[in-house]
Amino acid sequence: MDLKLTANTIRGLAMDGVQAAKSGHPGMPMGMADVAAVLWAKYLKYNPVNPDWPDRDRFILSAGHGSMLHYSLLHLAGYDLPIEELKNFRQFGSKTAGHPEYGHTVGVETTTGPLGQGVTNGVGMAIAEKMLEARYNSAERKIVDHFTYVIASEGEFEEGVSHEAFSLAGNHGIGKLIVFYDQNFISIEGDTHITYTDDVTKRMEAYHWQVLEVDGHNHDEIAAAIEAAQAETEKPTVIICNTKIGYGSPNKEGGHECHGAPLGEEEILLTKKNLGMPEDKFYVPAEVYEGFKAVARKNAETEALWNAAFAQFAQTDPEKALEWDIAQKGELPDLKEVLPEFEKGSSLATRSASGKTINAIAKKMPFLVGGSADLAPSNNTYMADMGDIGKDAFDGRNFHFGVRELAMGAIMNGVQLHGGFRIFGGTFLVFADYVRPAARLAALMGLPVIYVFTHDSFCVGEDGPTHQPIETCASLRMIPNMTVIRPADPTETAMAWVAALENKSGPTALLLTRQNLPVIDRDEYPAADNLKKGAYTLWQSGEGDPDLLMIATGSEVEITLAAAEKLGGEGANVRVVSMPSWELFEKQDQDYQDSVLPPACVKRVAVEAGTSFGWERYVNRCGVMITKDDFGASGPFKVLQKEFGFTAENVYEKAKVLLG
Repeated sequence: MDLKLTANTIRGLAMDGVQAAKSGHPGMPMGMADVAAVLWAKYLKYNPVNPDWPDRDRFILSAGHGSMLHYSLLHLAGYDLPIEELKNFRQFGSKTAGHPEYGHTVGVETTTGPLGQGVTNGVGMAIAEKMLEARYNSAERKIVDHFTYVIASEGEFEEGVSHEAFSLAGNHGIGKLIVFYDQNFISIEGDTHITYTDDVTKRMEAYHWQVLEVDGHNHDEIAAAIEAAQAETEKPTVIICNTKIGYGSPNKEGGHECHGAPLGEEEILLTKKNLGMPEDKFYVPAEVYEGFKAVARKNAETEALWNAAFAQFAQTDPEKALEWDIAQKGELPDLKEVLPEFEKGSSLATRSASGKTINAIAKKMPFLVGGSADLAPSNNTYMADMGDIGKDAFDGRNFHFGVRELAMGAIMNGVQLHGGFRIFGGTFLVFADYVRPAARLAALMGLPVIYVFTHDSFCVGEDGPTHQPIETCASLRMIPNMTVIRPADPTETAMAWVAALENKSGPTALLLTRQNLPVIDRDEYPAADNLKKGAYTLWQSGEGDPDLLMIATGSEVEITLAAAEKLGGEGANVRVVSMPSWELFEKQDQDYQDSVLPPACVKRVAVEAGTSFGWERYVNRCGVMITKDDFGASGPFKVLQKEFGFTAENVYEKAKVLLG
């Protein structure tokens, strides 16, 4: 394949696509076209006919603003992305969105755009590859043997999440992770030196990475660097690619004007002439198509050999092969059979109940992996006797992410995207704000990752307001496709794990207590599997529609139930609704919703140790919200409950006034 012609073809497609859309980023694709051409033509292992082949190399354009680079490559390589889609770049309904989107465009491994997220996803994918190697490879077979390649801009290297992730990747010795660093010294505001003068080589070497540096327009240097990176098995590799943004443009090469704006019709014509390309829009030489067809044939042969090796593996070790199939499909065991039982009348923090549930499920679900951001003893996320994940130890199941919440979230996305595992990660709820950028992308991509957020209210107590989440729960509920569950007792907590694992179309956040909660007697009250409906009638003092609805979540169910029973003893017809999940409740049909929250009952109380934001939808204008709309304070949690009004006595008084 003529690599120069291929690179210039990519440049032409990128220029034309951005110009047709009248928006976009042509400079980066033009600058990195040579690197991409060498990688995709000579080294990347993929099969456009089977984009989900498990042993394919993963390619991530972390610098997602340069999406026309990726779309051009996918089109040329033979993926189902016709030239018409490139012509419709950034248009409504097209497969070529402004930034690459997982699940929307074939061949796109992850949604990128927010800088730093893609490269951190790549760390997760590369770790997943190492974990699968440890589980399924042997001296006789290599079922798992692929690389993770990432193209990253200076923006990725500036974002804090990359520092977190690069540190972890170097510590773990992720040798099959190869990052191409597009060093062109240009950002939106101009020369990067106005804010960014890091010595990237020293920084990455300090993180225990192999560092190589090349002329990003010299194909021989690029190829040699890729081969050196592939040969390094003990360290991840960064290849610093010295490039010129807008390469080939006579008047805009090397300047920030071509970073985030079309070149203009006149400049495109001058550039094509300078590159020796015809003026035709979206021009692709037949030679380039034929070259990529030859690459595809070669890769198809590689996959055929893999299929034969896997068939032999399945014949010689059918039990292990079955485990592989179950993990790849994410098939769940009968979860209810393995759930722990909690003795009625006892009390236990829901974080502790979650820990017992994790360990029970893990024994029957070998592809369940997870960990915490240096808080496993507090989050109760550690799976006993199941090994740790670290350098030269990838057969374990427990991640130690360190104090790196944002990297944890993005690495979780990468592991889940790679396939073969189901992952969870834990931290305190108040630190969900550090996880949020990755959590938002998980929701956008529909990834079934699970967040274990403990210490879910001001009942953290003595740690004070910096560690007491007030608005955090409501802010998580605002993320589309995020399921938030705040269970009322240990038994609901076990069912919350079932609901989380059964949710395969988006992330789930489990919000759990530090303090003990009583185990509700399920012989007297409805079964905890009602949790999967989001809300259910826990108790009612009379028949028919109630005079008063009392809705509570999590730890506040206990005090609400006590207040309601007192009101019921005084003759009021009161219903207590446990509402662990707004999202699950909203998925129920209207008849069910009305059966739990009868529209005729307008007197309503909501009780939650967090902000009132959003509760209006359930209590309406005539209702009362016993919530907290300012920050907490340092002190024993029982003192804080009294001071802030979260006692059965206060709930009773407020409800009694509402009843009149």
